[in-house]
Amino acid sequence: MKRIKVAVVLPLAAALAFAIAAGQRYVPDTRVSAGGSMEGYAAYLDQRVPELMQRYDIPGASLALVKEGRTVWKQAYGYADREAGRALTADTPLRVQSISKSITACGVMRLAETGAIDPDAPVEQYLKTWQLPPSAYPTEGMTVRRLLSHTAGLPLGDVFAMYAPTDALPSLEESLSGSAIPFREPGAGFSYSNVGYNLLELLIEQVDGRDFAQYMAEEVLEPLGMEHATFVWSDAIRPPLPLGYALDGRAVPAYVYAEKASGGLLATAEDIAAFTIAGMPAYSRQHVLTPAGIAALYAPQARRLGVYSLVFDAYGSGYYIERLADGAYAVAHGGQGSGWMSHFQAVPQTGDALVILTNSQRSWPFIAGLLHSWARWRGFSPPGMTRILLGECVLWSLFGLMLAACLLRTANLIAGISRRRAPPDAATPRPGRPAAPAAIGGCPGAGGRPAVVRLPEISVPQRRFSQRILLAGPGCRCCGRLAVPGIPVPQIPLLSRTMR
Repeated sequence: MKRIKVAVVLPLAAALAFAIAAGQRYVPDTRVSAGGSMEGYAAYLDQRVPELMQRYDIPGASLALVKEGRTVWKQAYGYADREAGRALTADTPLRVQSISKSITACGVMRLAETGAIDPDAPVEQYLKTWQLPPSAYPTEGMTVRRLLSHTAGLPLGDVFAMYAPTDALPSLEESLSGSAIPFREPGAGFSYSNVGYNLLELLIEQVDGRDFAQYMAEEVLEPLGMEHATFVWSDAIRPPLPLGYALDGRAVPAYVYAEKASGGLLATAEDIAAFTIAGMPAYSRQHVLTPAGIAALYAPQARRLGVYSLVFDAYGSGYYIERLADGAYAVAHGGQGSGWMSHFQAVPQTGDALVILTNSQRSWPFIAGLLHSWARWRGFSPPGMTRILLGECVLWSLFGLMLAACLLRTANLIAGISRRRAPPDAATPRPGRPAAPAAIGGCPGAGGRPAVVRLPEISVPQRRFSQRILLAGPGCRCCGRLAVPGIPVPQIPLLSRTMR
């Protein structure tokens, strides 16, 4: 019983210890007070960001804070190129990956507000020189709004189709001809799709006539004051673009995609902060979209998001949506790719936003930790993304459980080996049992000599029965077998005998 208790209590205690240690990462940081000064929170970030970067081995991070509709702080930490020792600066553009979708959605909504497209019309009616590939599903339901909300039935796409900046790239039409094939009925549900946004890229070009990058620069990026943002990679960009770093810490050389709308934007944290401000009608003076157009982007289009429902409540058009505890709503989008991770979280009603860009693919817990402290500082309930920290607690608990089980198993094995190696003392009786005869035949402790042990006779009632009777009485202290009157020990079953 004692060994059973140890076998149960020790792993559970270890799992609890690991969970408590990991849980400290989710407990609100007492260094942050709700409603504290900007200066105090900036000082906290100067201490906290390097701590988290070291914990998760993140080379570089660039952050920006928006408060009451203004960018009030920006800072970069770490390296753009760790091997060369080149520091990351606040004015260095980074790959923002799928944050590009939110900016692309703004460009599509601008076409809608100027009357060039109807968001609820089939996208095919706007494609002049290219047609959707044949598929098993009707394309009439593949509307612009469904493309914006990932409900058009299109697949994710090939996320590993990356090219060196100097490579010859397939055309957008060639890429779409092999990927824009529905795998389910349009409107059947949410399925995150890079392909859908790449199709919106073609929509913009065929409706407006300008190249996508040019249209976005002239209609969205420049009017919103996103000074360093561009959809065009160039080695002339200054400061030079950082290197990305993969999960294993390996540096990832510069790369581009054949498409731009789903993940091709390069921007600083301050650029993305300016974009979030444009989505705050009570604070913004931009004229790219009307308040009604912004509200249309934030309107939930899909609520069953699969795994994304763990952290968000709905998806609008280019934005994830979640309701905070006080009833306000937050809009957000993240991005990840080979060597990069990014995220922005905004609360349009209060004029708040946090932008986090990193050149590491290990950054989700880092991002979640910063969102947790930011929400505490601004008095919000923890955003859904902070549940990543709870997941980290669970993983550490499981690790503690497995570690304790392995240690307990190892201890038992060592104890077993020690018992087998130690010669037993035949002269010392076991507690609660009478002393054994001096020699019991047929076992190593008796030198292998045959012997017969005489025990009291066992009386059995003279009636038919079938049951298993445990034989009691003294036995061999070397091999543990029991003795029966008049029969050599080696010929007796070790524990029991059936009588009929």
